[in-house]
Amino acid sequence: MGGFFGAVSKRDCVLDIFFGVDYHSHLGARRGGMVIYDQEAGFKRQIHNIESTPFRTKFENDLSDFRGMSGIGCISDTDPQPLLVRSHLGLYAITTVGIINNAEELIKEYFSDHGRQFMAMSSGAVNATELVAALINLKDDIVSGIHNAQELIKGSLTLLILNDKGEIIAARDKVGRLPVLIGQNDEGCCVSFESFAYQKLGYADAYELGPGEIVKLTADGYQSLAPAGKEMRICSFLWSYFGYPNSCYEGINVEVMRYKNGSIMAEMEMEQGTIPDVDWVAGMPDSGLPHAIGYANRSGKPFARPFIKYTPTWPRSFMSANQDVRSQVAKMKQIPVSALIKDRKLLFLDDSIVRGTQLQGTVEFLYDSGAKEVHMRSACPPIMYACKYLNFSRSNSDMDLLSRRVIQELEGNMGQEHVDEYADPSTERGKCMRKAICEKLGFNTLVYQSLDGLLKAIGIDPDKVCTYCWTGKE
Repeated sequence: MGGFFGAVSKRDCVLDIFFGVDYHSHLGARRGGMVIYDQEAGFKRQIHNIESTPFRTKFENDLSDFRGMSGIGCISDTDPQPLLVRSHLGLYAITTVGIINNAEELIKEYFSDHGRQFMAMSSGAVNATELVAALINLKDDIVSGIHNAQELIKGSLTLLILNDKGEIIAARDKVGRLPVLIGQNDEGCCVSFESFAYQKLGYADAYELGPGEIVKLTADGYQSLAPAGKEMRICSFLWSYFGYPNSCYEGINVEVMRYKNGSIMAEMEMEQGTIPDVDWVAGMPDSGLPHAIGYANRSGKPFARPFIKYTPTWPRSFMSANQDVRSQVAKMKQIPVSALIKDRKLLFLDDSIVRGTQLQGTVEFLYDSGAKEVHMRSACPPIMYACKYLNFSRSNSDMDLLSRRVIQELEGNMGQEHVDEYADPSTERGKCMRKAICEKLGFNTLVYQSLDGLLKAIGIDPDKVCTYCWTGKE
């Protein structure tokens, strides 16, 4: 997906930006970038590939070359950025997070006949951030340009701009699919996805942008350049999976939501009498753990960690683009606690079930380690639609999703016309899909969290939460 951090201060703030960006490393694994502005030296930029080496390691040697009192940086799961752009709006740096589903159409309509050229990447595609900058530059000022880009893009767009005055302009997606928060201290301001990133750097919570809002940050404070809109569709997956445990979005802490979510699942199963007789309740490391703690506390079943992830050498299993490599890395990271697995009945909670590839390997690993039974609980409903608003998964087609593949196996193309029915556990189709997934992945039982239960755990107005990946409704 990606994340960003920026700061503007009355002192040199290079280290703030370095550590602030690094604290967003859980949001992406392809590239990292920083741009620092100094009044005398101007802009200095660096971009590194971080697929095999963490952001911090790649950029440590660059710190001595950076100096300045404002800057922005990003973790990107897509194209190289931030970019430096020179136009009639001045020289500025820009970084974006989101997705453009109509990039080719936009290029054809607005630029093909106007002598505009884009630098093509090795794949032949245009850098999405460069396209955003081009759409911004169609207007006479930055704010109008951002609005223009957000209106024309089908998908989502959240961005930071660092101008040649050393000011930062932050814009949240027009329906707020991702958070943008401002921190402040006596020396300046910062902007971030994750509040804990700036809290660790000595900034206090100051402001959370509303959907579509545009704010300018200087060392003296922040100013709204365009007001927030009324419609919001913040991504619910932020709480289920993406968000770091310390993070808060719309005032709701991620870790607390996950405890509550697991508790709601246990309560639902207690009412229905479907909790199996198990020795341990466990979570799939790492984001499944708090869901499992909530489930165990409410159900009265003991919590345990039957296997541990070995992360010192392989901190992230999604680094490689090669599925075989990712699967092997995931396997190598799983270290069993034999005394908690052998001849035991285990109930696991996972944050979600997307493609099921690594989960299937984990279940096989548990049985190979001597597990007697493996029961699975997903902390969100079955994912039926690939996200078209954020790059949160390598799954960019509905048929990459486990649920849709199983539906295809059960009924072929006809089954794809009954997705809503398959999502509902009370229907015959819903029961068949769950049974087929159990057989395919080796579960003894499988239960998904309901959409109502998930929204209850998040605790904000359901109309303000995006649930597209489960319902297909915008």
